Amino acid sequence: MRMNQSHYQIAPGHWEQGGATVTAAGVNFCVFSRLADRLDLLLFDHVEAAAPFQIISLDPRVNRTFYFWHVLVLGLPDGTCYNWRAAGPCDTRESGCRFDPGKALLDPWATTVSDRLWDRKRARVRGDNLDSAMRAMVVRDDYDWEGDAPIHVPMNRAVIYEMHLAGFTRHPASGTTHPGTYRALIEKIPYLLQLGITHVELLPIMAFDPQDVPPDTAGRGLTNYWGYSTHSFFAPHPHFAVEQARARDEFRDLVKALHRAGIGVLLDVVFNHTAEGGVDGPTINLKGLGNEVFYHLDFDDRRLYRDYTGCGNTVNCNHPIVTRFLVDSLLYWVQQMHVDGFRFDLASALARGEDGNPQYHAPLLWQTELSPYLHRAHIIAEAWDAAGLYQVGDFPGFRWAEWNGRYRDLMRAFVRGDPGLISEVATRLAGSSDLYEARGRLPINSVNFITCHDGFSLWDLVSYDRKHNESNGEQNRDGSDHNISWNCGVEGPSDDPDIVALRRRQARNFIAILMLSQGVPMLLAGDEVLHTQRGNNNTYCQNNALSWFAWDQVQANQPMLNFVRGMICLRRRHPSLTRDRFLTGQIESGRTLPDIAWHGVSLDAPDWDDPEARTLAFTLAGTTEEEPPLHAMFNMGEEMQAFAVPVLPGRRWLLAVDTTTEPGVFPPDYPASLVSGCIRVGPRSLVVLEAQGSREVGVRSSPQPTG
Repeated sequence: MRMNQSHYQIAPGHWEQGGATVTAAGVNFCVFSRLADRLDLLLFDHVEAAAPFQIISLDPRVNRTFYFWHVLVLGLPDGTCYNWRAAGPCDTRESGCRFDPGKALLDPWATTVSDRLWDRKRARVRGDNLDSAMRAMVVRDDYDWEGDAPIHVPMNRAVIYEMHLAGFTRHPASGTTHPGTYRALIEKIPYLLQLGITHVELLPIMAFDPQDVPPDTAGRGLTNYWGYSTHSFFAPHPHFAVEQARARDEFRDLVKALHRAGIGVLLDVVFNHTAEGGVDGPTINLKGLGNEVFYHLDFDDRRLYRDYTGCGNTVNCNHPIVTRFLVDSLLYWVQQMHVDGFRFDLASALARGEDGNPQYHAPLLWQTELSPYLHRAHIIAEAWDAAGLYQVGDFPGFRWAEWNGRYRDLMRAFVRGDPGLISEVATRLAGSSDLYEARGRLPINSVNFITCHDGFSLWDLVSYDRKHNESNGEQNRDGSDHNISWNCGVEGPSDDPDIVALRRRQARNFIAILMLSQGVPMLLAGDEVLHTQRGNNNTYCQNNALSWFAWDQVQANQPMLNFVRGMICLRRRHPSLTRDRFLTGQIESGRTLPDIAWHGVSLDAPDWDDPEARTLAFTLAGTTEEEPPLHAMFNMGEEMQAFAVPVLPGRRWLLAVDTTTEPGVFPPDYPASLVSGCIRVGPRSLVVLEAQGSREVGVRSSPQPTG
């Protein structure tokens, strides 16, 4: 576009709202910079313009209020692109400032950005990068939500589906019109509905830097695919839009469509670090405007960054200005973009005070928890960071849910066949009360998962003992070595039918256990069709079929897909699996049986203290007289076991789940094969029975596990 005049008149503007705000008079620009001596606003005709058509130098006597710089450009149309330039001290050892008057800086409050000109290498050295910087765009906000609002599915009823927005439709077999975009995901909503999930948890969709990868990785033509390299906390990622200038509205279209289908939207938020990296990282925005405020810097030499994230820098998120900035971002995504909640990457880094030490009353965490405008938004913490702070079960706050890494590790070991875990397995199945109950928290504080984006996929978990990340270009040094996996006898692909059958059974075991556990289950997209990453447990840079959802495998792995759907359906029709309070093993008021009774192969005899035990069973009462009890039996040993089954006078047991079979999940009214009050459970498998009828019956209780 071309502006209708070469220069626009200006007025002082205001400081109340960061970013570019379209008003009746023009566009108000505002940005924070505490120690800058001079700020220039650069205006461009379009995102690829070689030079600005107007440069506005701000007068600190007129255009600065406290530490916010502002100006109103009269009559400026939306569609204008802009950057900031900041001059000031660069005595990095003493003040930590990194002002560079040659750098074209991206507005940290920008809601629409473009990186078409972006060159990360140019931004890493001092001097002018006007022709290779990211740019922000002025966009008028007149979106029609058509009555949409954030939805509220209670966490105890949630089934979360973690997915990469673009990777879900990038595969050539996806059949979408614009693969890898917000629009493409709308076309796949029927699939999500059939699967039965309640929320999608999207890997980072805030604008990030795809060029942020190590040199050897970049040399292989690989880019930052996952997106854990955010630079703009208010802008949707432009590469996921069909039209980059409409990225914000295209994302809104997606949210609105998901809400119409009854599906909530959770965002994976990366507040712990940014794409600007460490000392040798690029200057994009925060470094050039307020490096000494926005980042944790070394106490003795403020040229250096304190790195609690493993990514070169750590956001100083509990500084008052930074806390406001980040909370404003969350409010924006809830109020203006209608998202339903957030998962916070390396959230323990957000608990660190300005001195770097953990704080229980960390301002950012508590302002997020207690904000009246965020009280209906789900908030989930990855309760650890890369510097050794591990807070699973002890994350600050009360409402925060946590990725339960202890659940993941224990269930992997249990299904692998590790002995002597029975007591803790029962505790994890029952919602991890040992972690949460003493502090007044609930089963919904535990987000249970077996796999996630970071690590093996489900099929690789049962197919590999070791990571195989050579294709990432880091000599297989990247990614975790602690996978707690088992390859079932052969490393990697196998055409041995017995090994393939065992792997499929193990995969079904994991999904069944996940759906039978109290707490909030989270699935990794692709696990339901046994997607493989060929042993790569760190596909952060693999924007290719290694990471993309394998739509060409949906039909071939239909039995597994049906099993996952069936287990979600079983969970949804049994409120006893989604309790909002911890199980007690006691008979509740007005009831005739305990909420749960624990067993081993014999009734009332769980092997809490047997160091060789690999078997566990429980009987779970319904929450109402209409809900039938469930009886689950787990045999992770190598021999078939005969489990005693409780007698329910006037009722009979139906077979609901048997992971030794290819269907795995059975339709209602399928009779169980009981012999002398027992049922045979095959090696490395589990069976679930469902009582026919609705009247409560007596079931003997047993001692409870600790916790």
